[in-house]
Amino acid sequence: MYKHIIWDFDGTLFDTYPVMAGVFRDLLREIGIEEPLSEIEKQMRISKSSAFKYYEEKYHIGKDFLEKYQKLRKEIEFKLSRPFEKIVDVCEYIYSSKRKNYLYTHRGESSVELLKIYGIYDYFTDFITSQQGFKRKPSPEAINFLIEKYNMIPSEVIMIGDRDLDLLSAKNAGVSACFFTKTGKTNTNADYIINNFSQLISIL
Repeated sequence: MYKHIIWDFDGTLFDTYPVMAGVFRDLLREIGIEEPLSEIEKQMRISKSSAFKYYEEKYHIGKDFLEKYQKLRKEIEFKLSRPFEKIVDVCEYIYSSKRKNYLYTHRGESSVELLKIYGIYDYFTDFITSQQGFKRKPSPEAINFLIEKYNMIPSEVIMIGDRDLDLLSAKNAGVSACFFTKTGKTNTNADYIINNFSQLISIL
């Protein structure tokens, strides 16, 4: 049984990629560039930094564009971003069954604020964001920190995420990995694959 559940944020707890991609597309349109929303979202799912680099090289967008994007994204996502269906129920179930939820994201403190807005914050024991300065996924550094801090037994730990980076950080830390996908993809780095969070109950 898994006693410690570590969650990624974007694309796992919250359905933020459509919001992030939409803001990026609208800003590209303002400077006369048309780019498919699906392609922007695809690049964002690799990582935001990877997407920025991709479009910087493709369209020569600069620092001013990216700063405008970051500012506008933060304003809009608090209005439009939502947790995935059943997320609140699953986090509450984990909490009420005397197990622990943890957040591990490359995002900053906005992730914690969104958890508060949607009433999920109190179900979490700890929060790893960009503020702590750990090496980025797939480094196991942050997960190892949590394991040591809370005296976790690795076989009782599972990381849930929607990207290879999440799964590899789990594997590199010697813990289980659960891949969340809405498209039915397979992933060789995952111990479990789910496409809705009701399925997670049987795994835990």
